Amino acid sequence: MKRKSTILNRVKKSAAVLALLCSSVVFGETKDQAQGGDLKAEIKEYIAHHLQDSYDFSFFSYTNDQGEHVYVGLPLPIILWDNGLKVFSSSKFHHGETVANVDGNYYALHHNKIYKTDAAGTINYDEAQHATNNKPLDLSITKSVVSMMIVFLIMFFLFKSLADSYAKNGGIAAGVGRFFEPIVLYVRDDIALPNIGDKKYKKYMSFLLTIFFFIWFLNILGLTPLGVNVTGNIAVTFGLALLTFLITNLTGTKDYWLHIFDPLGSTMAWYAKVPLYIILIPIEVLGIFIKPFSLLIRLYANMQAGHIVLMSLIGLMFIFKSWLGSPLSFGLAFAISLIEVLVALLQAYIFTMLSALYFGFAAEEHEHH
Repeated sequence: MKRKSTILNRVKKSAAVLALLCSSVVFGETKDQAQGGDLKAEIKEYIAHHLQDSYDFSFFSYTNDQGEHVYVGLPLPIILWDNGLKVFSSSKFHHGETVANVDGNYYALHHNKIYKTDAAGTINYDEAQHATNNKPLDLSITKSVVSMMIVFLIMFFLFKSLADSYAKNGGIAAGVGRFFEPIVLYVRDDIALPNIGDKKYKKYMSFLLTIFFFIWFLNILGLTPLGVNVTGNIAVTFGLALLTFLITNLTGTKDYWLHIFDPLGSTMAWYAKVPLYIILIPIEVLGIFIKPFSLLIRLYANMQAGHIVLMSLIGLMFIFKSWLGSPLSFGLAFAISLIEVLVALLQAYIFTMLSALYFGFAAEEHEHH
């Protein structure tokens, strides 16, 4: 009986501790239930803002003693064509809170788009609640453009130093080149050669190396506090996939096109192939466009999802507001960040590997007897 009583007391203590932990989490949620809706909406809006491109780099913000919201960041140049060239700083918009007056013309930032308005910043809507104001031609340097410029400069000086070290040291890499040389060799020996072949791989190597490091560095830059999400922008992934599409089809051999429009070759008489080709040829032609489409969607969706999950976990810390929930959210966010470092490299590898595979299809030649 005494032993049973001891076990029962331990169970009761464990249940009490568990109840205390659960109540702390629930209390953290119910305590601010009145403000919870606003907080969740604010977090959701912040995540949506992070995923979009913007006209400035926002580092942090705070509310001063006067109740004013102060943003700390780096404004970028706005370049518009509206009956002439208009160039001004994005700080004039004050994160969409004010109207920019440029040479007597008024512009407002609405849903991350620039519209021409009056002095009051009036936005007119149609029945579907779409803005009907005129939009000037926007040639602005956005956050994504700056990020791509940074990556371009990094890649330029990196590979220039690697080439210089080869020239000075008789083909031996030095300095930071020792780290990147194995990666370059891996792209050549394990991606280009197996998929394209040793005869034609060299003419595709410059593109494969560029696309690999470009995507990898942009993905890594997206994990920094700068808040960039370049490869999570479908316009960027579309451009990268379009390059793969153009190179594949512009360098395609005769055999590549015969495989699309005459996949059965001389194995059957032409009158027997006609009924089959009514089905086969449209599928093959559709495959020309599906391959690059899968490239752009895969890269876009994976990077976009990673940013959404990471920002959502960080947002949970502000929702829980408890000694248990917040550390758990932080721990999960930290773990996901480590996984995202691997995903950044993996997505660059997959995009490069599939591009090399498509190039191999285009460069393939058969012996005709």
